[in-house]
Amino acid sequence: MRILQDFELSFQHELATVYDKEEIKSIFLLVIEELLNIKRIAYQLKKDDLVAESDAICFQNILRDLKKNRPIQYILNKADFYGEFFEVNESVLIPRQETEELVDLIIKTHATSTNLKVIDIGTGSGCIPIILSKHLKQAQVTSVDISKEAIETAKKNAQRLGEAIHFINADILEWDYVFSDQRYDIIVSNPPYITPNEKQYMQQNVLAYEPELALFIEESAPLIFYDVISSFALKHLAPHGDLYFEINQYLGPETKDLISKKGFEQVQLIKDINGANRIIHAKKKS
Repeated sequence: MRILQDFELSFQHELATVYDKEEIKSIFLLVIEELLNIKRIAYQLKKDDLVAESDAICFQNILRDLKKNRPIQYILNKADFYGEFFEVNESVLIPRQETEELVDLIIKTHATSTNLKVIDIGTGSGCIPIILSKHLKQAQVTSVDISKEAIETAKKNAQRLGEAIHFINADILEWDYVFSDQRYDIIVSNPPYITPNEKQYMQQNVLAYEPELALFIEESAPLIFYDVISSFALKHLAPHGDLYFEINQYLGPETKDLISKKGFEQVQLIKDINGANRIIHAKKKS
């Protein structure tokens, strides 16, 4: 039988061409926490423990998938977001740090508000609406996605985390047929915003496994979702309501200009922790 440290060495050796050393270490620690319930902080005390044959097989299967560039979050079917674990699969994007920053901004901006009506457009795993429901007092949260599979995943996450979200399976590009006179205090969206030209700069594990429908937009109309959702917001935001977007960092000024021309006020272009244009926050006029 092999000891636990043997598998760390196998990960480091066999994944060296896929990830850097620190990423491999982080992935390995995720795996042992999931498979063996060994917390990261305890690994140094457990690294000489023997590994059961059944667990050894699991390690080898995970390593095989990782060598194919399959993201560890899809292998384990879970991803961390804002202190909670969300089920993820190939029908939804893996939640990103940038989206955590968007959610954190909304929570902090509306910390003293109660009974807000919120809608998230393009929900994926449900990470945005579920966390907002959990942290905004008595919020009534609606969630929209074009993908039936994504809606099913988000529903599972909402049920497991104890949040009552109203889910709608619909194409926001056809919102006139779905919504009538609903009004919301907050509209938030992280829509598809990556252009095909940007694929050359992206990691293979993203391109090969994450859903294209949630990532990419036509080169000829990179701001279509911001245009359509802003129009939706003009009709469905309450007076002085708030509009939040996660955006393409390379199209920050253009996106801000589009939303300003729609008639929104106090349009802010906000940088993420890495200094990239990532969030837009705007308010509807009275």
